[in-house]
Amino acid sequence: MLDAATKPPGTQDCLEVRPVTPPEQVDKLSREILLLKKKLNAVILAHNYQVPEIQDVADFVGDSLGLSIQASKTKADVIVFCGVHFMAETAKILNPDRLVILPDAQAGCSLEESCPPDKLKALQDTNPNFYTISYINCSAAVKALSDIICTSGNAIKIVNAAPKDRDLLFVPDENLGEWVMEKTGRKMTLWKGSCYVHVEFGTDVIKSIKEKYPDAPVVAHPECIKSVRDIADEVCSTEKMIQYCKTHSAKRFIIVTESGIVHRLKKECPGKDFIRVYLKLPVGSCLCNECKYMKMNTLEKLLACMENLYPRVELPREIIEKAKIPIQRMLEVSA
Repeated sequence: MLDAATKPPGTQDCLEVRPVTPPEQVDKLSREILLLKKKLNAVILAHNYQVPEIQDVADFVGDSLGLSIQASKTKADVIVFCGVHFMAETAKILNPDRLVILPDAQAGCSLEESCPPDKLKALQDTNPNFYTISYINCSAAVKALSDIICTSGNAIKIVNAAPKDRDLLFVPDENLGEWVMEKTGRKMTLWKGSCYVHVEFGTDVIKSIKEKYPDAPVVAHPECIKSVRDIADEVCSTEKMIQYCKTHSAKRFIIVTESGIVHRLKKECPGKDFIRVYLKLPVGSCLCNECKYMKMNTLEKLLACMENLYPRVELPREIIEKAKIPIQRMLEVSA
């Protein structure tokens, strides 16, 4: 949590204004969820950006692909995915014969929404030589149109391994794509999409915090804009952030990604401090370094979806089969 000295005047922290589960209800709801999980033979997956109380009842906390792979290794009949919709779709693609549910079906993603499959197909049709590399933050339908999938953690390796005689098309995050081009030297056509949270991190805010904590490394996600990436000490995926902070000798870190990850960082890196970066917003606004979609999931909704086995993620078999191919191709290349 930022202290008063690191907040711009006149602003509020989103944690102070968004609806939260009352503390007296957290233990009760958590107990009910864990009992129902056992009854359903379910596995609960929570993305790094979920609220702390959901992370605390989850069997696994991590990034979207890692969670889906973890689920496939279990014998659970029901996969409860606490994240956004495209993540639950990925779990369904990798576990087509299992029931996949999520707390709030309206939990979407600005990246996913930026790349409708029909518009992607229209662009692909303009160049038969396109080799489409899709960041996993996209819909199942977009995955089905892709040659290969990547994550922020393996994108460099995937692009380096792409056919040299093909024109690379990278979708949907242009900032991640730009960073990968810088690292690989491979020219790519970039889809104009972005994460609405990550593009709002500003260098002025980060520099002001760095002045206060000069010994704290700046750790940023590659979905951030170039000016932010350029001043970061480390640019990496959420999973690599965990490992970086675990192994680095520093005792304090400036974290430039969605603030939900700080809960896991504190649990896995005891004795270290983590400073969440507020956004470049005008005075009078909330800090909003939280994803509104990720925070749509609550303990109450988690319990309700398990009681009702709804909302469910259902995908046409054809989409599942087509989308699984580029995911498997990615796993083979990044092994």
